[in-house]
Amino acid sequence: MSGKDNRDRTKAKRVVQEQLARERRRRVTLWTSLGVVAVLVIAGLIGWGFAASQESEKTAGLTTPSVAVDEGTAFAVGTGPVKIDIYEDFLCPACRDFEAAAQTTIDQLVAENKVTVLYHPIAILDHLSTTEYSTRSAAASAAAAQGGKFAEYHRVLFANQPPEGGAGLDNAKLIELGRSVGLTDAAFADAVDDGTYEAWATKVTDTAASRGVNSTPTVLVDGKDLENRTPQGLSAAVEAAGA
Repeated sequence: MSGKDNRDRTKAKRVVQEQLARERRRRVTLWTSLGVVAVLVIAGLIGWGFAASQESEKTAGLTTPSVAVDEGTAFAVGTGPVKIDIYEDFLCPACRDFEAAAQTTIDQLVAENKVTVLYHPIAILDHLSTTEYSTRSAAASAAAAQGGKFAEYHRVLFANQPPEGGAGLDNAKLIELGRSVGLTDAAFADAVDDGTYEAWATKVTDTAASRGVNSTPTVLVDGKDLENRTPQGLSAAVEAAGA
C-alpha cells in the first residue's frame, strides 16, 4: 500500500470523526435548548398557578352589588350622554380635594342631563392604614349603593376622611355615617360588619389596574384622561365631548 493511500485513508477518517463530533454537539445543543424551554414552561405554569391562586383567594366569595354597572365595577350617577369615569380611593387626600372642588360642577352637569358619572371605588392605599381602610370603605360604599344611597354616602365618606397612617374609621363609624344619610336598615350594617363587598372592592381595584389606572384620582371624560381637573377644566372637557 502506498503512502498516498494511507494519507487518503487518514484524511477520510478525520473527516468522518469531525462530522460525528459536530453531530454530537448539535444533539447536545438541541437537548439543552429543549431542557431550558421545559424549565421556563414549568416555571411559567407554576407562576401562573400561584398568581391565579392568590387572585382566587382575594376574590373568594365575591358578591357584586346588583346595582353596579360597567362590568360590575362602578356606580352610575346621572343619565346624560357624556360619560365621566372617576376612580377614587376614600383614603386619598387628592380625591377628597377633587371632590370638594368639583362636586358642585358635577351636580350641575348631572342636573342638566349632560353627563353620566361612573364612580369606581378602588383600594390602592391599604398599606397606608392598619386596618385596610381603603378596602373596607370601598366595600361600605358598595353596601350604600345597594341601599340606594351611594352618592350621599360617597360624599359623607370624603367629608369624614381619616388621616393616612392610622386605623381609619372603624365599622361602627362607617355604619353611623350610613345612618346619617338614611341607611338605617340592618342590611347595610350587616354588609359592613360582615365585609360582604370587600372581595368586590379588590376585584374592582384589579380591574382598574388592568385598564391602566395606577393613581387616584383618575378622571376620564369620554374615555380621555382629564388633565385639567379644575371645575372649569371639567366643564370644558364635557362640552368638547358633547359637541
